[in-house]
Formats: sequence, C-alpha cells, structure tokens
Amino acid sequence: MIQGTGSNVGKSVLVAGLCRAARLRGLSVAPFKPQNMSNNAAVTSDGGEIGRAQALQALACGLAPHTDMNPVLLKPETEVGAQVVVQGRRVATVKARDYAGMKPALMAPVLESFGRLRSAHGLVLVEGAGSPAEVNLRAGDIANMGFAVAAGVPVVLAGDIDRGGVIAQIVGTQAVLDAEDAARVRGFLINKFRGDPSLFDDGYRLIEAHTGWRGFGVLPWFAEAARLPAEDALDLRSGGSGKFHIVCLAFSRIANFDDLDPLAAEPGVRLTMLRAGAALPGDADLVILPGSKSTRGDLAYLRAQGWDVDLAAHVRRGGRILGICGGFQMMGRVVRDPQGIEGPAGETEGLGLLDVETVMTPDKRLTETDAVHAGTGVAFRGYEIHIGATEGPDRARPFAHVDGRPEGAVSADGRIAGSYLHGMFRDDAFRQAWLAAEGARSSDFAYGETVERTLDALAAHMEAHLDLDALFAAAE
Repeated sequence: MIQGTGSNVGKSVLVAGLCRAARLRGLSVAPFKPQNMSNNAAVTSDGGEIGRAQALQALACGLAPHTDMNPVLLKPETEVGAQVVVQGRRVATVKARDYAGMKPALMAPVLESFGRLRSAHGLVLVEGAGSPAEVNLRAGDIANMGFAVAAGVPVVLAGDIDRGGVIAQIVGTQAVLDAEDAARVRGFLINKFRGDPSLFDDGYRLIEAHTGWRGFGVLPWFAEAARLPAEDALDLRSGGSGKFHIVCLAFSRIANFDDLDPLAAEPGVRLTMLRAGAALPGDADLVILPGSKSTRGDLAYLRAQGWDVDLAAHVRRGGRILGICGGFQMMGRVVRDPQGIEGPAGETEGLGLLDVETVMTPDKRLTETDAVHAGTGVAFRGYEIHIGATEGPDRARPFAHVDGRPEGAVSADGRIAGSYLHGMFRDDAFRQAWLAAEGARSSDFAYGETVERTLDALAAHMEAHLDLDALFAAAE
C-alpha cells in the first residue's frame, strides 16, 4: 500500500507506474483504493463507477475498470456534503459529519472487494487517501492505516520533496502514528525531486536514521505525467499553442473533466481553463460547459462570475458552445429538482441557449455508449454517468444517434450543442472530424497511444530510480 505524507503528493501516479512496471515484469497485478473522493469518475465493466485514477491504474495493469478497484467513492456535491457510492452504486448523500458514522459499516464491503482482487491476482497495489498523519481521523478509518491493519497490508510512505519539508513530512508522520500503525510501514520513498538527486543523500540518510525505516529511492520529477488523465480538478491546466482557442468554464463542482485531456493534447488547439473571477476571452472560438456534480449549484456559480453575460456576448460574436452532461442541462430553459436530489428541492432558470428543459430523477444512468455523431456521421464510443432527463424542441436536432435514437440537442444555427456523452474525444477519428467541423486544424494525434507510451515511460523511470525489487518483495 502506497500512503502519502499528504494529499497530492503523487500517490495516484506512483501506483499507476508501479502497476505498469509490475505488468511489464510479467506479474498479474491489479489496483485498489479503499476510499476515494473525486467527481471525476469512470464507468466500469460491471456497470458501476470508480475514481478516474483507478481506471488509469487498471489500464496500466491491462485490465478493464471494475467496481472492486474502488469500493467507496465520495462525490462532493456541496462544501459539507457528498454522494456516497459503494461498490459502484449510489447509497446515500450525507454531510461530512454524518459520514463519519457510516465508515465502520463500510469496512466490510471494502475488505470484500479487496479479497476478490487478492484472490484473482498475484499482486494488488493499494493507494491510500490523504495522509495517515491525520490521526484525528484514525477511528473508523478505511482509507489508510485502518485498512492496512485490517487487511494485513504492508505500507510504503511517499513524501513530496517538491512542496518542501520532506524530512519533516516523513519523520513527523512516524512521530504521530501509534505503534501498531507505524509497524505497518516497511519504508519510504521520495517523490518529485528536481535536479541532482545525490544532493539529497544527507537528507535521505537522516530520514533513515530518525525513523529506522529503509528508503526505496528518490524519484526525479516526471514531467510527462502531465500527459496522463488528471483526477483532481486542481491539476487541470491551460495549455497548448494551437490557433483554435477552446475555453472551458472551471465550475466549482466540475465533474468528469477527463473529457478535456485529449483536446488539451491536440497540436492545433489552445485550451484555457477559465477560473473564478476571470472574464471569457474575446478570442474564444468555442466554449465548453463541462460536467458538474451540482448542476443548479454551478449555474449559480456561473452567474456569480458573470459568465452568463460573457456567454451571451460570445454567441452574438458568432462563437460556438458545447455543453456536456451537467453543462448541457445548464444550457436549457430550466433545471428542475423536485425531490432535492442534488441539493435543496426547487428549480433554477437555465441559460436559455437551447430550447430544452431538464428534470432531475433519482435514477442514475451508468453505461458505455456507442454513438454516431449527427453532424459528421462519424461513429464513436463514450460513456454516460448522470441523473436527469432533458427534453424539448431542440432535441429534434440531435447531437448524436444511439441505437437509432436521438441523443443531445443542437440549436437551429448549429453553433450551440449539448450532449450527455462523456469520453467522446478519446476516440481519435471522431475528435479529428469534430474539430475539423468546428473550424480547427485536424491532426493525426493518437491520444490512447500517447497514454500507453507515457505509462511505459513512467514504469521505466521508476525502474531506473527506485529499488522496485525490494519494494515488490515487501508485499505479503
């Protein structure tokens, strides 16, 4: 189990790299994360959902994503509440304080899922969440040491030298752990080192001396990690130098934003993630309204930034807009939530960009979907992960067809479109055809091959700088 000295120290990428390294060594390997908190989810082969990081780790193992790989997924809907997904299915929406009372009952499905993976594979690589140093959360813990002790799993602690204070991170973590938890730790590794790693030799030896733990190595900064799908919205970055300018509104509850990764990597595209307080650039060719875990909440957020005014001006200038899932729902006349599924019951006026209306329903649609784009006739595969149904006159002009049925909606002038289909831009042929139709320069960039090559390079990077023989040997 890879645990971290804090959030965002690189645990997800470390586990993905270890998964690929183990697979290249000929091992049967699977990823596992007992509890994840993310609104960036992936649809699984068994019809559920897990965190996007575990889907990437599954890819590194050569496996299809499965709900056992992330049995507890928390999807924040407000500042104090989250949807709780257990073994791929939504079971409740609770406040953070109330979730603490649920955790003891969740250890059973966590261990059940882990047990199935352990029985099916020679090696299971586990990712922790946050940090075991958060000892105030130790009671009922299922994400770090609580799971490690219950499952009898050895732990390797990862520290992030890039943020500074890595000696204190690791030594301090040992200082606050109780004896049983500290005994689970087999050693540590240093992540994200910039420059000459030998310059840290004295610090490395100091950590070994203070903790009694062995070091598994110092891993230099791996810049190519930016080519891998991001799980945390904080990792989303503007980028690219192409002429076609795509602007994506960074909602407060942005969800399934992996839609953007293939576009950001396109040579002919410049992607801007528009953050709170920033105005929509006047040179935007296309604006994307992405998915959201709280459609009505993010509609209010959008208006608070003045983006509704900016979007109206963008349309008057002849600009194009694509809404995906929650973004599609926002573009209609109204979003109704009579049962209070995503927050307080009620309704919110939409942006009026499409002549449709949305009603939230308790049933969640989770499925991979084969579709044909109506505008280009190109087939592609995406996935659906949403609640709510959207209907209205603009549905007569669909974005795509699924099994002969219309999906999504397009305005009469063809410049504004909405769809429930995530993941469509991972399909190279469709992405290139869609960009060409939108007025962008097409390319032969292969997104999936780039991710695979990056995972191979990450594994080679880890083989070169970490003692993977010793690390894998630590598995029990």
